[in-house]
Amino acid sequence: MAVEQHGSDLAPGAAPVRRFALGVEYDGSEFSGWQRLFRPGEPDLRGEPTVQAALEEALSFVAGQRIDVTCAGRTDAGVHASCQVVHFDGPAAREPRGWVLGTTSRLPLSVCVRWCVPVAADFHARFSARARRYRYRILNRPVRPALERQYLSWERRPLDADAMNRAAQALLGENDFSAFRTVHCQAPHARRDLQYIRVRRDGDIVEMEVQANAFLHHMVRNIVGSLLPVGRGDQPEGWIAELLAGRDRTVAGPTAPSAGLVFVGPRYPAECQLPAEVSL
Repeated sequence: MAVEQHGSDLAPGAAPVRRFALGVEYDGSEFSGWQRLFRPGEPDLRGEPTVQAALEEALSFVAGQRIDVTCAGRTDAGVHASCQVVHFDGPAAREPRGWVLGTTSRLPLSVCVRWCVPVAADFHARFSARARRYRYRILNRPVRPALERQYLSWERRPLDADAMNRAAQALLGENDFSAFRTVHCQAPHARRDLQYIRVRRDGDIVEMEVQANAFLHHMVRNIVGSLLPVGRGDQPEGWIAELLAGRDRTVAGPTAPSAGLVFVGPRYPAECQLPAEVSL
């Protein structure tokens, strides 16, 4: 996939533009989610900060013109990202280092741009991705967390992480995940290809890692919420398979809190020439 400039689409005398991809890290605790709640150029009348709005404002300052971004996967309020990927079209003369340092200098301390790479004109942060990865961490001890509390969920009752891991394997493959989607999910269908899932314990931390071609709204948090009763011994390991087959959200577990969830990042074909952490 060669890097191209968009000169053929420009008005006479206009500066050439190029498509760039950014790797963005953020703490979602202070945001109402990724997606901006207003149209470009309009004030946010709700007064709710979003990561997208903060990033676009910083990029627009650096570019000296309005910049809109498209992300690999939207995150909800309170959800974090270690490497969200976005693309945008900006002045071709601007070097990647300038985008990284200049944009980060205009962002709140809870957001930074980790890297910038010029990409082909047909690269799309969402549609070019072949997979997405999430991590969910639970502090499993009698006392709630004080340190890192914005990055951890909490369960006071002992959890059997091995039982949770065995139960989770029933979700692998292409399935209808209706039992694990929110009623507000706007996806046209609930079929997703879940490629990898693992639950393990490290001291007091129980961690779930999961990868799929794409995820439904609240899908990861709903899976965690249904695995918790298995970990506590309230439900047998086979319950997860029954939920999947039944496709009934009303009988599955509750949605787990957002604080423990991190969007690790998407993954792209090697020909996109992006950093290794987001490449297949």
